[in-house]
Amino acid sequence: PRPFYFSQIRIDPANDQRVYLLGFALLVSDDGGKTFREDLSEKLHPDMHALAIQNGSAPAPKPPKPEDKNKPPKPPVSLRVIVGNDGGVYQSYAGGKNWEHLNRFAAGEYYRISVDDSKPAYRIAGGLQDNSNWVGPSAVLSKEGIRNSDWTPFTGADGFYVLFDPTDRDVLYGDNQEGVVHRFNMRTGELRNLKPQPPEGRQATRFHWNSPLVMSRHKPGVLYLGGNFVYRLTDRAERYQVISPDLTRNDPGKTNTVGSGAESYGVVYSLAESPVRAGTLWAGTDDGRLWLSNDDGAHWNELTENLPEPIRNQWIVRIEPGAQDANVAYVAANAYRSGDDRPMIARTGDGGKTWTSVTGDLPVNAPVEVIREDLANPKLLYAGTHFGLFASFDQGGHWVRIGDMPPVRVDDIEIHPRTFDLAIATHGRSLYVLDDARAFRELTPEIAAKPAHLFSVRPVNGFYMPVGFSEWNGKGVYRGANPPEGALFTAWVREFTGDEIKIAISNAAGMPVANLKAPGVAGFTRINWDLRPTEDVLTKYGGDDPKKLLSSGDYTAELSFGQTKVKQTFHVDLAEGILPRGGITQSD
Repeated sequence: PRPFYFSQIRIDPANDQRVYLLGFALLVSDDGGKTFREDLSEKLHPDMHALAIQNGSAPAPKPPKPEDKNKPPKPPVSLRVIVGNDGGVYQSYAGGKNWEHLNRFAAGEYYRISVDDSKPAYRIAGGLQDNSNWVGPSAVLSKEGIRNSDWTPFTGADGFYVLFDPTDRDVLYGDNQEGVVHRFNMRTGELRNLKPQPPEGRQATRFHWNSPLVMSRHKPGVLYLGGNFVYRLTDRAERYQVISPDLTRNDPGKTNTVGSGAESYGVVYSLAESPVRAGTLWAGTDDGRLWLSNDDGAHWNELTENLPEPIRNQWIVRIEPGAQDANVAYVAANAYRSGDDRPMIARTGDGGKTWTSVTGDLPVNAPVEVIREDLANPKLLYAGTHFGLFASFDQGGHWVRIGDMPPVRVDDIEIHPRTFDLAIATHGRSLYVLDDARAFRELTPEIAAKPAHLFSVRPVNGFYMPVGFSEWNGKGVYRGANPPEGALFTAWVREFTGDEIKIAISNAAGMPVANLKAPGVAGFTRINWDLRPTEDVLTKYGGDDPKKLLSSGDYTAELSFGQTKVKQTFHVDLAEGILPRGGITQSD
């Protein structure tokens, strides 16, 4: 029994002799707890945490058969049972038999994610709590949407960091609890266990449940892994070298604990390499120590005492080196395990000598799990907290909640370097993608002071989306949303005036092709154009098929809001072989 994790007891309201005990498996007793059996656990994910029994779902007793009139009646059993475990939610209408997995809603608990540069849609890989490491597309070329079957799991148990091999798109590296590193080949299905192991007779090493695994941006094929030491992995992770001393406090009261591995302490929990300067490594531990190496691990300098209160000596959950300046770094820590829910983020601009808090006005009860600096705008920061995603446009002075997301814990954020998408990993509501966040990057105080603004538009790829079977196979299939088809416009409005946002689109010859409208609400507004002419510029009778896409080429979008007008040009490329509207291209 592990009372902090499961071991709950439920009694059937229709029969006090029917007892359910929640543990690694679902145990059931029909004699008031004298004996238990496991036969109702078939096809259930392990680790039972919650169980609900629908009162009144027991069938009415049937009159006994003549041959059974002297036998005691069969005790009733409530038929509808719902169980929650590490695999999600399951329900039975047969008293715990014939379980149905309710995988029709997003409930994944992601720890870490990464993205690659596959085209036309990049892939996302990440690790799920007790549900393996996974990799799948950020979009599919079908109106079927992104389904569970589009994703591929590899390794078992709990998944954490997953990294793409920079030289082979079909090879991934991932880790499971306690530093079990794997290399997986999607072409062959080969899975190699490559956890660093000390030689016999040497002291055992420690790894956290969620051990940091980092791919070098300067040395292709080199990975770094955090335990109580820092390891450098080479030769496709087949070889390893210890490149640090024990960076923790090595407190025997914490390092000698036993359990599932989740109880391991005294480890490097956060590990990062500077994207600007080769050989610069940052390491933070769960017992509050911060370290920096500028020579690829040959020497380490402790910076713990330089950190400000209250972050000093707290669990360092994430280190974010500056995207453009090697002397810049951010450290996020939290102390909710000891009852302190305050957000904690600090920034250095001098290589760790001095630090300032950039917590700003984040909610006072929202511990931080991840901090990211934008790849191009150092003023733009993202923070994942226990209650949602926030952005700061002034380097941490002021924070605002962003994204159409529930107030769920955000464990990781990745900024895609080509599309500028934000990939967001939550612990409880799976993955979100905020498409094309360039508007955040481009928002300056000068633009924010204007009545309205239209941000630059990313290049557009046009194609026809096959319908598939999505219109006819009901609503019982979970479908992740694809990005909006066509061009995506982002407008800024300083304050509500009653005016509409209007966007007029014309081709390279200046001919109007579409007119779009949206309510002029304050803040950011998204408007999508599907690359087809709008009705007001169409000839309704005769002419070409209105469902056909317009041709490849350059287009201009002009925003009108009251007296304010802003233009942006953008380019459209249709997929090869598509005959555009009119049968000719702009160049023709």
